[in-house]
Amino acid sequence: MAKRVNIKEDECIGCGTCEEICEEVFKLNEETEKAEVIKPEGGPEDLIQEAIDSCPVECIYWEE
Repeated sequence: MAKRVNIKEDECIGCGTCEEICEEVFKLNEETEKAEVIKPEGGPEDLIQEAIDSCPVECIYWEE
């Protein structure tokens, strides 16, 4: 099974960095002001990894 990207939404501070890096996979929910994964099956892994590495609260992660 391929790895999938996920966000611990309760830890997200809504900074929008992940969406800026990879808007194909991440989107800021205007109602909750939290980021969410809109394409959990993934996209460009290098951009997803950059979003993971850039998250200031480290709430984005890979699931196997």
